[in-house]
Amino acid sequence: MKNLGSLNGFHRIVASLAMAAMLAFGAQGAVAQTAVEAAVAEQAEAVDPAVAADASSEDVAAGAAAYTPMKPTEGKGMPVAKGIDVQEQFSPIGQQANALHIGLVWVMALISIFVLALFVYVILRFNKRANPVPSKTSHNTLIEVIWTVVPALILLAIAVPSIGLLSAQYKSPPEDAITVKAIGYQWYWGYAYPDNGDFEVVSNMLDKEEAEARGEPHQLAVDNRMVVPAGVPIRFQTTAADVIHSFAVPSLWFKLDAVPGRLNEKMLFIDEPGVYYGQCSELCGARHGYMPIAIEALPMDQYNAWVLAQGGTIAGAEAEAAEAAPLQEPESSVPGAAGAGTAPTV
Repeated sequence: MKNLGSLNGFHRIVASLAMAAMLAFGAQGAVAQTAVEAAVAEQAEAVDPAVAADASSEDVAAGAAAYTPMKPTEGKGMPVAKGIDVQEQFSPIGQQANALHIGLVWVMALISIFVLALFVYVILRFNKRANPVPSKTSHNTLIEVIWTVVPALILLAIAVPSIGLLSAQYKSPPEDAITVKAIGYQWYWGYAYPDNGDFEVVSNMLDKEEAEARGEPHQLAVDNRMVVPAGVPIRFQTTAADVIHSFAVPSLWFKLDAVPGRLNEKMLFIDEPGVYYGQCSELCGARHGYMPIAIEALPMDQYNAWVLAQGGTIAGAEAEAAEAAPLQEPESSVPGAAGAGTAPTV
């Protein structure tokens, strides 16, 4: 009995120590969680949106105000109220992917209807009331072959266009494609144009009043859009200055991660002029939700005019100007004589 009492006392001591350890770990975890939440809150408070916009907009090209932003079309390139499907697509890849998406929805609907009909048939045909004596069937070779081969053929039919879509999404842009680079910052986007003088336009989200004044959707409108030409291939590159971001525009079926120290590349093709909205789709910090994307696609001549307004250059423009300039004959050293400018002879 004495030994049993000692054991009980020892067990109570061990249990008390275990409970104390659990409480200590719990308190430590709560303190750590509170510290993390406080750090995130401090980070968010430290970044004033107005200050961040002013600081990040210093490098905007001098001609940024030399053009009038295109007015967006309601429902085009943006989410719509009570929408139940993907956005309307305005790129070849988007149209190809949307067609596959619609086809897969019909395949899933037909399979679901078939399985539901088969389920109802089995319930009505093979219940206890209809079959007082249960069947002792163990297998059926024909049915087993059908339910193995048919799903395999369906998956093969789905795999062929899926692989084609994956291949098309990562097709290399042609050599003459215009290069545009998106740089992700905490928390705004910068757009560089290496082929047009390598200037950079910095893009920040507009507040609600400014967005409504410009007739644009709130939390998607920006002060400086990414302007690109429509109807031509674009070599689109992404990188980041701090953490991982992601450049995503649903109406163009386009998404490409922006990773620090890495340059990702993908071809972007926009079918027609317009304004197309997107957002950063990689959780990148306290103000991740304030990194909208606005792409303004212009006809090539208007895009060239915009580039010149930013102080950029157009490849080949100098050569074309030189060819278009009238040729002037060199002056002769003899007054009133037209010639090659040679010295007069005596």
